[in-house]
Amino acid sequence: MASYTKSEAREWARERLVGAVNCTIPSFTNDLRGINEKGIRHDIRLAKEHGFLGTLGVSEVNITLPEYIDFLEIMKDEARNDLVIVHHASWSTLEQNIEAVQRAEAAGAELVLLSYPPNFYPESEQDIYDYTKAVCDATNLAVILFPMFLWGFSQRIHPSDIPARLIRRMLDDIPNIAVIKAEGGFPSIMGIIEAHRLFGEEVVISCPIEGELLPLGQLIPIQLSATSDHEFWGPTIPHAMNLLREGKFDEVTELYWQMHPARKAKGAMAQLLNGGHFIDRQLWKFQGWLRGYNGGPLRLPTQRIHDPQMNILRKGLIDAGFEPSMDPFSEFFVGRNPA
Repeated sequence: MASYTKSEAREWARERLVGAVNCTIPSFTNDLRGINEKGIRHDIRLAKEHGFLGTLGVSEVNITLPEYIDFLEIMKDEARNDLVIVHHASWSTLEQNIEAVQRAEAAGAELVLLSYPPNFYPESEQDIYDYTKAVCDATNLAVILFPMFLWGFSQRIHPSDIPARLIRRMLDDIPNIAVIKAEGGFPSIMGIIEAHRLFGEEVVISCPIEGELLPLGQLIPIQLSATSDHEFWGPTIPHAMNLLREGKFDEVTELYWQMHPARKAKGAMAQLLNGGHFIDRQLWKFQGWLRGYNGGPLRLPTQRIHDPQMNILRKGLIDAGFEPSMDPFSEFFVGRNPA
């Protein structure tokens, strides 16, 4: 159960959500018949060591809801009170998402990342409003609203994915929307600028894209970067956010340019492998493995990653002065904690 009430969600978010939230992709046993508790606990321990304030329990993989709830419970047990466990509200239907968010709340999640199902085809702002309110009404947890091109809203609804007038209405009517993950209109930075300008005094504005976070954080206050594949950078993003809060902008800028070779490699792989219309969780899991996270097999249907892509990502980190794992790539598909 969360440490705050529904009416306190925004106050809690302002006070608690300071720093970076990474992603934890479920680890599975090598026969893929169950989840791998050792691998999951390994990833949570490393996220704490790297300085993250929280982690998202990724649901966009082939996992059943009972398995996913077990996954969250393991995450919570290992994290204790050191990490905010974020529920990934990314299931196939509204009914499934309502059941999942209620079970996640009971399992110890403290925050919700709201997604919209692939088969959800809103034809009006009202459709988006109704879906969003139904999920938020079903839980007492603070919710992250996520304007994002992945939902496919930009052609029918608004180029910003979820227009400011609709966000305004939802903030007025839904008290537990406490964060905006501002990726509207990506790759434009206008989404985060608009969210900060219009809503920044009411809710926390998250900048999840590190290539925007490090420059924009020198111009506007950004207390949160959630949720993203920050594990690719090891402890770098939490460290960078500390530098931003301390106003050490020269050091942030130096770090930005140091990271640039790896940033370009990561961006190239994302564009090549996913084309911008879905998130390659196999790629993200490999990125984490390069920095010491568990890795390990995923169930079909999953994307594939081959030696040329893995070599590019590892070389990008090396060129940026980091020290990625030099273990054979074959070990990624087994995982650091096989079970």
